[in-house]
Amino acid sequence: MNENLFAPFMAPVMVGIPITTLIIILPSILFPTPNRLINNRMISIQQWLTKLTSKQLMNTHSPKGQTWSLMLISLFLFIASTNLLGMLPHSFTPTTQLSMNVGMAIPLWAGTVFTGFRNKTKMSLAHLLPQGTPTFLIPMLVIIETISLFIQPVALAVRLTANITAGHLLMHLIGEATLALMDISLFTTLITFTILTLLTILEFAVALIQAYVFTLLVSLYLHDNT
Repeated sequence: MNENLFAPFMAPVMVGIPITTLIIILPSILFPTPNRLINNRMISIQQWLTKLTSKQLMNTHSPKGQTWSLMLISLFLFIASTNLLGMLPHSFTPTTQLSMNVGMAIPLWAGTVFTGFRNKTKMSLAHLLPQGTPTFLIPMLVIIETISLFIQPVALAVRLTANITAGHLLMHLIGEATLALMDISLFTTLITFTILTLLTILEFAVALIQAYVFTLLVSLYLHDNT
């Protein structure tokens, strides 16, 4: 068995040069740009899914919030494609790196907060103090609400990292157990292999769901500030 369970999550290096950037750019190849009057089935399905996701995310936004639609759809497609890329054998999942997820979450969160302070200054400040708060609790609640505000991007990044990493670790452990049990009990091996197959199907769903949840939470932050 592999002694280091976290080896698949280490940034890949080729000839001493990190190739993480190339892996991150790779999923963009999966989304071809339509250049024909009549699109093929793949592009038609891609455009239909993009429009459906855009409608779900931007349905409740104001006109100012809808200007973020292209960025949010691009974010969803990027996270979903990189998550699915990690399901391939001997591949690397960039979204298992907390540093990368924090790098995505902080600028997006900061953009929504700055948008709120620019367009709705009084309302944004009012969120730091719930209505009807007793006077002696005002300093404490302002500190608590400020801390909770700054925790939002960290929660976004940690949620995505933890869910993707936990699923890959569980698949790795069950796969190793299946190989170890092949010489011991064929019946137990079939059971663990069935569990591994079902877990793999679940991980494909989790890869898409986590991309949607990340984008949806950014959309909700934007909705509160526009």
